[in-house]
Amino acid sequence: MSKWEIPAKGGNMEAANGIYYQNMNNLEVAERLKKNDVLLIPVGSTENHGPSAPYGEDTYLDTRLCEQVAKATGCTVAQPIWYGSHPYHHLGMPGTIIIPEETLADYLMYVFAGFWNTGFRKMIVVNGHGQDYVIPLAIHKFGKTFQVPGIILYTHFWNCAKWELETKDKGGPYDTPFIHADEVEQSWSLALFPEFCKQENAVATKPAPMLPPGHINNSAETAPGPIKWYNAYGSVGMEVICTPEGVIGDATKASVDKARKGVEQTLDYLEKLVNDIITKYPAGELPPIDKVTQRSREDIEAVIKGPTNGGRHIYTLHYGV
Repeated sequence: MSKWEIPAKGGNMEAANGIYYQNMNNLEVAERLKKNDVLLIPVGSTENHGPSAPYGEDTYLDTRLCEQVAKATGCTVAQPIWYGSHPYHHLGMPGTIIIPEETLADYLMYVFAGFWNTGFRKMIVVNGHGQDYVIPLAIHKFGKTFQVPGIILYTHFWNCAKWELETKDKGGPYDTPFIHADEVEQSWSLALFPEFCKQENAVATKPAPMLPPGHINNSAETAPGPIKWYNAYGSVGMEVICTPEGVIGDATKASVDKARKGVEQTLDYLEKLVNDIITKYPAGELPPIDKVTQRSREDIEAVIKGPTNGGRHIYTLHYGV
């Protein structure tokens, strides 16, 4: 029997149970940093997912996964980023809130800086929304701007369960391939936040590809095409024109059981990732200064010490003292 709660029985965003950073005071955070200084940062979106799932589906997928990992490992979760970047074919879809990719990348860079300055210098960004072209940019902008020792990793959680997102003919549990708000995504939603899902309202639609098959990868990045779906323009029709229902695929086929193994595999991986980081670099320890930056050791040691412990804050490396 799995140790994970599937289907999940509610969330923890307002709970005072040692999961969410924003629900803690500075004394609680200081104690937590002594034991585990890994932070999970869920990055989601607000977008149309049709009549059977909420607009916040991507964000709830992220947070519910992170909450269970935090309970298992003792790491901390940041309250999520609710608004994300979107590819061009999402433009104009009612209910979908689109943030320009440059804006989101800069926003995330400063989120990383703020948490680093607080003491969470090992961060894992957990994303379930189609903005893979933005989050790596934010990470590298942070690295180039501040050049401090730390760890920031990005996982698109769907990739943690890649082959468990496949169709039955390829060894997976699904009848239809993963696209958006469909059999796959709705199944995961039923597993992680069933209280927000209305399966009785589920609908089915037909995708609108505009190129022959074999070139463009699918949402799980497992299809044979070598071109990732977000590395293309003109490959699919716009949602607001072709699938105004907010669903691309068949959400009527969704079930918890179809998602169970993939959700478990994802949770197992995220737990291992947190534990591997904290084992390699226990709380308070960082990658060696001389291997990750050519800033002066004096400057780096000052910001590692921090502004309230006789050192300096991280922004002195960017804006000047």
